[in-house]
Amino acid sequence: MDFTGSGRLMLVMMAASLWGMSMANRDWGSGSNQTGWGWGPYHPPNQTEGPNIINVGGSENWHFGFNYTEWAFQNGPFYYNDTLVFKYDPPSNTTFPHSVYLLPNLWSFLTCDLRRAKKIADPTQGGGDGFHFVLNRWRPYYFACGERNGFHCNVGRMKFMVVPFFRWHH
Repeated sequence: MDFTGSGRLMLVMMAASLWGMSMANRDWGSGSNQTGWGWGPYHPPNQTEGPNIINVGGSENWHFGFNYTEWAFQNGPFYYNDTLVFKYDPPSNTTFPHSVYLLPNLWSFLTCDLRRAKKIADPTQGGGDGFHFVLNRWRPYYFACGERNGFHCNVGRMKFMVVPFFRWHH
């Protein structure tokens, strides 16, 4: 593997991803009786009974220059059927509009390669109540702003990934 440029970036992102997942799941398999049975992996409990509605970026919303990967690590874990809300200025209120793309894999996420990405929200859908996306499958989701040929993703840090957990109720 080439450990210059993008090779190092990929290694750092993979290490950060593994570290973030391990921190979110640091009690898994700890042997504690937190599952109620005293065996098997421990899943961090969800603080609510039902799905959460999460504003992407919190009060910052979806905009250029905010580190959404860091935000996702700090605000996870996310759960199955949670709704992510992307709020951003409509094109009439900004010089540089935003969108939301779903990237197909980790490599596309790391490199901001939009060639096989699917546009799930155009620049007009972020106004008002925002664009709502339900995490309705157990799989990694890779989100990015696709505007300006990936410039917002690459330079503006407008990308993040989540893998929703299932809710366990005691």
